[in-house]
Amino acid sequence: MKTTNFNRREWLKKGALTLGAMALVPHDIWSSNVLTAQKEGRTFLYNSNNYFNEFTPPIIEEESTLTILRSNENPYGPPPKAAKAFQDEVFKGNRYAWESLNDLKTKIAKNEGINTNQILMGPGSSDLLEKVAMVFFQEGGNVISADPSYMSLIVVAKSVGGNWKSYKLLEDSQHDLDAMEAGIDENTKLVYICNPNNPTGSITDAKKLREFCSRVSEKVPVFVDEAYIELSKNGIKDSMNSLVAEGKNVIVARTFSKIHGMAGLRVGYAIGKKETLDIISEITRGGMGITGPSIAAAITSLENTEFLDSCKTKIADARTYTMGYLKEKNFSCLPSETNFIIFEIPMEGKEFLKKIYAKNVAVKSFKFWDKNWCRVSIGTMDEMKLFTNAMTEIFA
Repeated sequence: MKTTNFNRREWLKKGALTLGAMALVPHDIWSSNVLTAQKEGRTFLYNSNNYFNEFTPPIIEEESTLTILRSNENPYGPPPKAAKAFQDEVFKGNRYAWESLNDLKTKIAKNEGINTNQILMGPGSSDLLEKVAMVFFQEGGNVISADPSYMSLIVVAKSVGGNWKSYKLLEDSQHDLDAMEAGIDENTKLVYICNPNNPTGSITDAKKLREFCSRVSEKVPVFVDEAYIELSKNGIKDSMNSLVAEGKNVIVARTFSKIHGMAGLRVGYAIGKKETLDIISEITRGGMGITGPSIAAAITSLENTEFLDSCKTKIADARTYTMGYLKEKNFSCLPSETNFIIFEIPMEGKEFLKKIYAKNVAVKSFKFWDKNWCRVSIGTMDEMKLFTNAMTEIFA
């Protein structure tokens, strides 16, 4: 990676966070685009995405009536002990949480088999993806990723001057690693792999991906987004963290938003080469965005494996039920090892969203590969039955 020679103040002056880019800062991308797209009456959220786009959801007066199955949240978390730790820590809110943040980093380092100076903390993994994009693509270049994939890093990379080179997933929904490697050129700044992939839910073979990352990282940094890895069949056994321990130029991102059920508490981290993370840290300090109570909850959640295992089991059961229903009704589903399922719908996506929102169920709808898709998050079993009942009424 070509390093930058400007500090944080110079970077801000350079225009990375102009009024236009401000709409794309961490955690506001989706909601800000929804509001703008709804106001303008747009069919799609993103004007500039030609291969993959999300349909604009309808305007709803009272969202509290909705069963929310659109954001891939864990309906069972956070663990009760983590919630208690959060509450207790609130009374120390007058103090900075540097010491407890270091405690969390120590636990993470032990779990990942790395040193604490190979960890960059942030308020959720999306925050870290976006900061990497801001830093890597200030002077242009391209990012290589799957088609479709999680757009957070890509949208920000494009907003600050980068380009996106996308490669369609294989027939079995795995990354086309051969095509992605062949697409690397002198302008490639980063290869981005979301595994398991969002929005498809599919996972790429760990052995093939590990060999790919090991080889490609000698040419260009590889960012592996593992937000959903704990929910997959093999869990963190399929992580690329061992490559970081080996000194490869691989960045691995994790979050407490999914299996830990802490989406609203905003804790995530990236692990990688110290030299690479130092470049990012010159511009932005990720740990400043995490509150003391959230740190306390994260530490406790890491120790609460029994609760996490229970969540994984219940989510898998609800996913099996939902997948079975969809296949019985002849919907074509992509394979999923996550807490969501994506499937083709025989209806234009925006119209579908109007119909299912009218039944008080909120999901997402996408357009890619010239097809319309619904992505439904896995909630409780009762919530999934509300979803399947709504689907039966819509497609009766």
